[in-house]
Order: sequence, then C-alpha cells, then structure tokens
Amino acid sequence: MEGPLAEAAKGERFHIITPLLESWALSQVVGMPVFLKYENVQPTGSFKIRGIGHFCQEVAKKGCRHLVCSSGGNAGIAAAYAARKLGIPATIVLPEGTSLQVVRRLQGEGAEVQLTGKVWDEANLRAQELAKKDGWVNIHPFDHPLIWEGHGSLVQELKAALGTPPGALVLAVGGGGLLAGVSAGLAEVGWQHVPIIAMETQGAHCFNAAIKAGRLVTLPDITSVAKSLGAKTVAARALACMKDFKIFSEVVEDAEAVSAMQRFLDEERMLVEPACGAALAAIYSGLLGRLQAEGRLSPSPASVVVIVCGGNNIDSGELQDLKARLGQG
Repeated sequence: MEGPLAEAAKGERFHIITPLLESWALSQVVGMPVFLKYENVQPTGSFKIRGIGHFCQEVAKKGCRHLVCSSGGNAGIAAAYAARKLGIPATIVLPEGTSLQVVRRLQGEGAEVQLTGKVWDEANLRAQELAKKDGWVNIHPFDHPLIWEGHGSLVQELKAALGTPPGALVLAVGGGGLLAGVSAGLAEVGWQHVPIIAMETQGAHCFNAAIKAGRLVTLPDITSVAKSLGAKTVAARALACMKDFKIFSEVVEDAEAVSAMQRFLDEERMLVEPACGAALAAIYSGLLGRLQAEGRLSPSPASVVVIVCGGNNIDSGELQDLKARLGQG
C-alpha cells in the first residue's frame, strides 16, 4: 500500500549531489587539474540512480503499480531502491548463474528476484513478458529518454561546482545511457562544445564498433571482464550524439582497466568496478597526452573531469581474481 511517505517520494529526488574533488595524484599524472565526480557514493553505489530514479518517479505518477527490471547489476539495485522509496513492489529477473551476493542485495532492498534462463537476453525476454501485466512497467537499464534526462542532473551539478566548462569530460560507455544523458545535460547548460572521451574495454566495445561501422552493431559476445559495460548493442541515441557533440571513442584492454582500478585504490583509497577502471585508464594510460599530441584535444585544457561511475560488483577478493586472470597477480 502507498502511504504518505511513498506519495512524498514521487516529488523528492533519490540521488544525492555527489562530491566533485580535485585529485592531486591524477593531476600529477597528466600535468593538469583532474576533477573526480564521485558517483560511487550514491545511495545505490553508482550513477544509475539518477536516471532510473527519475524514470520510476515519472511512471509512478502515471499509475505504475509494479516495476520490473532485468539487471542484477547497478541498474537493478537502483530500480529496487527506487521502488522501495515509492512503496511499489519490484520484480528483478536475472539469469540462473547470478551470484547469491547480488540476489541477497536485491532482496535486501525489498525486491522479488526471479531467476530465468542462462543469459541476460533470456531474463530480459521474461521481464518484457511480465511487463505486459496491467500496471506493470519494465525498466530498461539504459535506453529510455527519462533515464537520459535523469542522468543529465550530473552536468547541472558540474556547472554549479565549476562555473566554467572543463577542457574534457571522461566517462565509461556500456549501453550508452550515461553518454546520452551527459550529452543532453551539456546541451542544456550551454556546454555542448566540451569534448567527451568515451571509454570502453575491448570485448565490450559496442559503441566503438558502431562508430566504425557507421550503424548499430551487435557484438557476438561480451568477452571483457568489465561486465557492467556488457551491452551487446549500444543505445541508438548514443550513436546519434556523435553528430551533435565532440565525442572521442577510445578502447582500452582489460589489463589497463584493472591496472587503473588498483592504482585508484592505492592513490584515492576507493575500490571501483572494471567499467569505472576503463574511464580512469584514460588518465593513467597516457591517452589524454596522445589526444593532445594528435591535436584533437586542447594542448592546455583548463581541467579534465572524470566521472567515477562506481559499481557494486567488486570487492577486494574479486580485484585479486581479476589481476590473477590478467597476469597482474
């Protein structure tokens, strides 16, 4: 039943205004001020609550009675959190191999968890089937205008904190929801000229593959360890952003993303997922310097902002496993 708290929740935002801090260590690496936008401190551990929280609030206003989502990752946790805040039941549909840790986390947010099929695509079909029920709404993890609109709030915070536009903005691309939202946010605050460095890992590079082909491409499989970047096809909106914004699509190896995770842990004392490691690798791998040398980035940008997107699917044991798998143990 919806009580007064749930009614109030339709108006309040579910994300927090996250810190934007200058990193001494990363600034030293590239010889210019690097600011980190700490989305990893959101109540659900990643930026996803911005867009998914906004989506859930809007559909709740229109009478949604049950939310369904096919993500066991950061999107699913954001959906379960938003549903709990709104007093609406949530069903999260996941593949059978999902870890117990993820299932418990979702149940802890009050969601019902259904395990179906071997891979995400099968779980997603089940979620779409459930969403045909009256009053049920399926939440796509990244591909919806309301989700992009919610993610755009991040840029408004950057504008309020920085005042002047940064020389570049670095973010990770999975399905392209963050890229689409940040692009829309940049246009809204008059910063559409700010270059975006869109980072992916080899084996989860659906955006880069689409740019090279000039159309949407479906990867045969996700072979990268950055499972949170594991969309086989990027959102069409992300590809369309290439026309209106200055976007550099760059791909790093898994080893570079994992090495960036370890360095970030040592230097900033924070543990992030490989997906976020891909964004940090833009700083650590010398990529910014290369873009400057090629004349694609200003030789002396005022500053660079890196979106620390966060992620829940990591702990110290998993980091050790990743390093061992990639020969960094």
